[in-house]
Amino acid sequence: MVRPDDIDAAVAALRAGSVIGLPTETVYGLAGDASNVGAIARIFAIKGRPATHPVIVHVADAAAARAWSRAWPPAAEALARRFWPGPLTLVLPKAAHVLPQVTGGQDTVAVRVPAHPVAQAVLEAFGGGIAAPSANRYGRVSPTSAAHVRADLGDDVALVLDGGPCDVGLESTIVDCTTDTPRVLRPGRITAEDIAAVVGMLGDATGGVPRVPGSVVSHYAPRTPVTIVAADSLRATVDRCRAAGQRVAALAPSASTMADLSLGIDAEAEAQAFGRALYSHLRTLDAAGADVILVARPPEGDAWDAIHDRLRRAAAHAAHDGA
Repeated sequence: MVRPDDIDAAVAALRAGSVIGLPTETVYGLAGDASNVGAIARIFAIKGRPATHPVIVHVADAAAARAWSRAWPPAAEALARRFWPGPLTLVLPKAAHVLPQVTGGQDTVAVRVPAHPVAQAVLEAFGGGIAAPSANRYGRVSPTSAAHVRADLGDDVALVLDGGPCDVGLESTIVDCTTDTPRVLRPGRITAEDIAAVVGMLGDATGGVPRVPGSVVSHYAPRTPVTIVAADSLRATVDRCRAAGQRVAALAPSASTMADLSLGIDAEAEAQAFGRALYSHLRTLDAAGADVILVARPPEGDAWDAIHDRLRRAAAHAAHDGA
């Protein structure tokens, strides 16, 4: 339970240039004053994040978001009205005052209005923009609880506000509003179909787009290598790995895979429930001391795009390490 005194302490820390663990509905953020060069530098140093990788500015409402942009296109207005507060980030032409450290040196800025009541309380009391990439080391599995933040970052953060488990559990959808036709640059709970229902046709996001968080090939990765397999071949894959002397952890529709540790997510579950549990389950499996984590491939469809995106990037870490 977060008390008013906790909010006051968080705001004081932010104003002093410190960084904190901040709950949002997507994942927990490593939060600092987006107008403070020192605070942004601390965020990047704690995460080990490349300087060219932009961060999202979290604000209290759409009016505050407009102050971070030099242009507010009709698509941004329509999407903000429909989805804010919520798990949607808009990429906009940056205002002159926006620090280049926030944008990764680009001429665009990413902004979001989070829906979590604790994040909202902090933003309203702070009165400014808060940069808040995920509160974990760069490239690793994002945190969806205060305990995850403490385990990952320890004393590197001034404090962690415990807002409970994240309701969404996956990072926000990112939409580029700098062109006439908006483009989805990162999938999330709000799907491309949801975006298209508001703005009409979506543009091609395969080239010439702004750099955004979570867009590198390897990301969201446990330390244990991840392999995605078809659900109907999971048992045989477990058997082959164990015959080769490997300890196997599995994320599968059923926990009865004969792996050394299995966690089940119902294959018929809604994508939202799957996404909410995904990172927490990956962290548990990563701590099991296995040689490999096998993940049964989830269903296809628009609602599952974000989950497939995160799993592909988690598995790419293993492929990259083996290259």
